[in-house]
Amino acid sequence: MIGIDIGGANLKVVDDTGVHIHYCPLWQGAPLAALLKPYAGEPAAVVMSGELADCFASKMDGIRWIVEAVQEVIPGAVFYGTDAAFHTRPVPALAAANWLASADYLRENHADAVLLDVGSTTADVIPLNRFEDLKGLTDTRRLQEQYLVYTGMLRTNVATLVSSVTLDGTATPVSTEYFAASADAHLALGQITPEDYTSPAPDDGEKTPQAALRRLARVVCADLDEIGRDGALAVARVFWDAQRTLIARAVDRAVSRSGAGRLITAGIGADLFARELGGVTLQEEIGEVSDALPAYAVREVALRRAGGT
Repeated sequence: MIGIDIGGANLKVVDDTGVHIHYCPLWQGAPLAALLKPYAGEPAAVVMSGELADCFASKMDGIRWIVEAVQEVIPGAVFYGTDAAFHTRPVPALAAANWLASADYLRENHADAVLLDVGSTTADVIPLNRFEDLKGLTDTRRLQEQYLVYTGMLRTNVATLVSSVTLDGTATPVSTEYFAASADAHLALGQITPEDYTSPAPDDGEKTPQAALRRLARVVCADLDEIGRDGALAVARVFWDAQRTLIARAVDRAVSRSGAGRLITAGIGADLFARELGGVTLQEEIGEVSDALPAYAVREVALRRAGGT
C-alpha cells in the first residue's frame, strides 16, 4: 500500500522505501499521471487539495481530473473524503480532505494535542480531540473557524501580510506585486536553507540568501544597494512577525476551544514553530514521514481499516 497526497503545488508519496516529494504545479499543467507511473502496480490510498488550483473551473472539475489521472495509472486507488470514508469515484467530499486524514491517523494516540501542520502554502490547525466536529468541513468553513490559515513557509506573497515597513525611521508602504515570497523572508532570516526552497522564486532567480534579500528589497520598490541588507531584513522581519502572530492566534483559539494540553508541529515549518510556540515536532513521534504527513496518514488509515482495526 502506498499513500498519495496531491496538492496544487506538490505531489507527495509514501511507500515502503520512504517519502518521495515531486514538484507538481497543477495550474501549469503538470503531468500528474506521468509522475505517478513509477508507483504503478501498488494499491494506493489518496488524499487531495489540488482541486482548488485555478486551472479548474470548479472543485468538482478538479476532483474529476485528479481521480481520472490517478486511476489511469493505479486503477484500484481509493480516495479519502471529508466524510472520513474512502471512495472510488469523484464525489464532492474528496475536496481538501488531506488534513482530515492526518487527524484520523493521529487522533487515537495524540488526542490531548492540537496539530499545527505548516507547509509550503498553508497552515492546518487541527484539534485532534474534536474529530467528529471536524468531519464535513470545507476549506471555507475551516477558514472561518481558523483551522486553515492561508500562509505557508514558501509560497506566500510577502505583500499579503505586510502593508508597511519602517526604513530609517520612515513608514514605507509596500508594493503589492509578487516581488518576494515567504521563502525569501525565511531564507534571509536563516529559518530555512536554500535546499528547503523547493518552490520557484518569484523572479525565477537564484535561491540564495543574497538573491532573497534582493527580492525583499523590491517589496519596497528598491534595489538592495538603496536600502542595504538591514532594510531588506526589516521587510523579512515584519513579514515573519505578522505570519507568526496570525498562526499563533489560530493555535491559541484551537487550544482554548478544545482544551488540548500540548502542541504538535509538522511540515516544513515544524521545527521553527515548535520553538516559537512551545510545541514538539511530529518527527520526534513518527520520524521522517512527518514531512509528508497526509500521504503517510491516509496510507495508515487505509491499512488500519483493511485490517479491521
